[in-house]
Amino acid sequence: MTITSPHNEQLKAIRKLNQRRRERERSGRFVAEGEDLLAAADAAGWQPVQRFCAAGSGLAGTEVEPALLATASELGSGTRALAVFQERWAPAATGPLCVYLHGVGDPGNVGTILRSAHAFGASCVAVGPGTADPFGPKAVRASMGALFAVPLARVETIDALPAPTVALVAGRGTPLHELAAGPVTLLVGAERDGLPREIVSAADHVAHIPIATHSLNAAMAATVALYEASRMARK
Repeated sequence: MTITSPHNEQLKAIRKLNQRRRERERSGRFVAEGEDLLAAADAAGWQPVQRFCAAGSGLAGTEVEPALLATASELGSGTRALAVFQERWAPAATGPLCVYLHGVGDPGNVGTILRSAHAFGASCVAVGPGTADPFGPKAVRASMGALFAVPLARVETIDALPAPTVALVAGRGTPLHELAAGPVTLLVGAERDGLPREIVSAADHVAHIPIATHSLNAAMAATVALYEASRMARK
């Protein structure tokens, strides 16, 4: 049966999940939109709680009148397919290559870091206080499917992270490429303010990425650091 009513309770629930972090946290569910993201979920073995598609698209899922499906979508152009998934959190952050995000408030940056973590073989992305929800719609889209492949952990303090920890701080500490190869947790701070002083003090090492300007944004810094860490691991 095709959904044709704008008052359909399932579509109302999708809108709430897309628009409210509190609803995602309460239910432990999130929405992924678009055929590429759903294909990535399928490839990673994630089974959706619910799956919807535009009527007449020939895609799998409960059919919804296309214009109505667009009202539940967070994409400006609408979507032909979306699905609801149960969030997955790893019981703990793990190495040998982990990225910790503290106060990274831009969901696009969080999603991009997930994508980079997947590209460079990270074992885990650990989400610390003040960080945007990795299961929010903007982060899910920016991850380009990496969300389904990279383990995510919630961490309150860096004591819970695999050692050694390396705080990335613009212009301070050792150039990152001079650190010894081996397991590492990269600590990435807020886009504007960076890492809090107490986290930098508690880290095993402080390092910077040598650049010609003052700083990189969080996603770019994490991507370069992940590349460098993976390069050193291959030596």
